[in-house]
Amino acid sequence: MRFRHPDGSTVHLAYCTNVHPAEDLDGVRRQLRDHAEPVRRRLGRDRLGIGLWLARDAARALTADPAALRGLRAELDDRGLEVVTLNGFPYEGFGAAEVKYRVYRPDWTEPDRLNHTTDLARLLAALLPDDVTEGTISTLPIAWRVPFNASGAQAARRALSTLAQRLDALEELTGRSIRVGLEPEPGCTVETTSDAVRTLTATGAPPPERVGVCLDTCHLATQFEDPHTAIDGLTAAGVPVVKAQLSAALHAENLRDPAVREALAAFVEPRFLHQTRTRTPEGIRGTDDLDEALAGGDLPTAAPWRVHLHVPLHAPLAPPLTSTLPVLRDTLARLVGGPAPLTHHLEVETYTWQALPPALRPRNRGRLAEGIAAELGLARDLLTDLGLKELP
Repeated sequence: MRFRHPDGSTVHLAYCTNVHPAEDLDGVRRQLRDHAEPVRRRLGRDRLGIGLWLARDAARALTADPAALRGLRAELDDRGLEVVTLNGFPYEGFGAAEVKYRVYRPDWTEPDRLNHTTDLARLLAALLPDDVTEGTISTLPIAWRVPFNASGAQAARRALSTLAQRLDALEELTGRSIRVGLEPEPGCTVETTSDAVRTLTATGAPPPERVGVCLDTCHLATQFEDPHTAIDGLTAAGVPVVKAQLSAALHAENLRDPAVREALAAFVEPRFLHQTRTRTPEGIRGTDDLDEALAGGDLPTAAPWRVHLHVPLHAPLAPPLTSTLPVLRDTLARLVGGPAPLTHHLEVETYTWQALPPALRPRNRGRLAEGIAAELGLARDLLTDLGLKELP
């Protein structure tokens, strides 16, 4: 979906296909047929943006076979779909029964991460619509926090600088500019926007023209970051918001109430990691997963908890739980509500539909398509309320 900003530039809105995990190229094609095109039809649009997730094997197959890449581009056109951004965070196995910490490997200290991201950049340059010259890729925020040391940080800086050089060469060859955004996430070496500023302005950091930040509003909220303060800090440091992921976290208050803890316990599940945070006078405290927070007793209960669990944007949660949708609204207003957009690529990323409590899960593909279309509809309304005009 495309929107015209009052300044005349185009803002792109997509939804991320990592909600339909596929490891190989045939699986990607099934995503387009069984999910993405039905979402477009439910929205009544001739064209729908998707934030494509290409796992390692799918990316390698496309890189090795130019005919297959041309075929994928043709299929996107035929189904009324377009790609201006890729989700390069998960490497493989995102549809496994247990993902948890595996999603952070390989990290930016390992050659496979650099090579995979380079492949994604080359593929994206070929998949961009004819009238679009800039694409974006979100990636993991360097590494999980342990084990990590100074030599790892140095290796990551070298890898990102090499990536920037490769992106420069790619633009010279294709005329397409590809930028990459580190996605701050709780528990990682870069878990806040302040961490991103320190990392991306340190000596030896990659140039900001190529590497910036992917601002995920669920992660921002989970860390209790104020959107205005966060974006002010990035702007002052010259760190660009390459793309933004529109998502919402779980929010719970009065943790001493057994009913609140029971409601949160329904969201404990074995597939994804659900980092849990609370704000104390001494700073942010948290656990790596929701079950630890509920069972360990180490997380203070005097203040609200927020949980890294991407909940559907459009559907209010049943009391006593709420979501951090207000943080999303404030972030979006700051990013695209001013005289010029701070980013032109927005991506709804609710990948946890099938990890929700059973009563909230879509029962079939049709219900899932309805839910994703409703999320995009909410995002569309937020954008038009900010003065953007939806384009055909």
